[in-house]
Amino acid sequence: MDEIALYRTMYRIRRFEETVLEEFKRGVFAGTTHTSIGQEANAAGVIAALDSQDIIVTNHRCHGHFIAYGGDPRALFAEMMGRQTGVCGGRGGSQHIHWRNLYSNGVQGGIMPISAGMALAEKEKKSGAIVTVFIGDGTFGEGVLYEACNMASLWKVPLLIVVENNHIAQTTPTALTMAGNIAGRLHAFDIPVTELDSCDVMEIHLTAMQMTGLVRREGRPYALVLNTTRFGPHSKGDDTRAEAEIQALRTSRDPLLVSRSRLAKDELERIQVEIDKEVNEAFTRALADPPARLEEGG
Repeated sequence: MDEIALYRTMYRIRRFEETVLEEFKRGVFAGTTHTSIGQEANAAGVIAALDSQDIIVTNHRCHGHFIAYGGDPRALFAEMMGRQTGVCGGRGGSQHIHWRNLYSNGVQGGIMPISAGMALAEKEKKSGAIVTVFIGDGTFGEGVLYEACNMASLWKVPLLIVVENNHIAQTTPTALTMAGNIAGRLHAFDIPVTELDSCDVMEIHLTAMQMTGLVRREGRPYALVLNTTRFGPHSKGDDTRAEAEIQALRTSRDPLLVSRSRLAKDELERIQVEIDKEVNEAFTRALADPPARLEEGG
């Protein structure tokens, strides 16, 4: 995967998420939403390392994973608006989507046993597929995670656990709630861990390629801990951090800036024009789509 393609994915995620936050203020979307602005390199780098038959399980902060997987921004906008053309017919909303081999669930920690079970099924079928589950640092406050890690390791299932550690669980710094560290907790279940402190999509992608190869060859769980940064609020407007702190993070930890420093200016401008138009059109078309017909089954 070349860096131009990965940058396109990251920029598409960024513009989608920025549009979501902008339009939430205007009442276009209902409920809540959780964006991944600042974490785009994780979705782009890891998912580009997966094969077509592999399974992705993600969480409440799932938009970037869906888009990196090749999902249609219009279908996701429509889903969040409750439109018939949405990914799940407008019934799942921002957090609960299913498309091809991607599944998301907004229940904190609940995706871990689901992922372990899916990986066990692929092992029994001898499909060669692996399961990649995206969790956050806040998930380590849920007991079911540890039960699932125990079973996954004991049964040697092909599972890659990707921890997007943005160091802030909702509005509470993880350092105030977690004794020890994430790697130590995973090592306790004999799950090997690779940890990166990087917002460089190429570094993340190359590491993910190595990790998926290990899971596939050895047929056992591995974990990739990505120390990352969330620039936006936990959901649509509950950020308690100082603006100066967020701006400093944007200056030093923006994955798009890292890639821009290595790409040609004319290429970057072309990508920006194309994707700005693509996302704007996707939003406009979704806004005009008919509402979901909730009386229908299926």
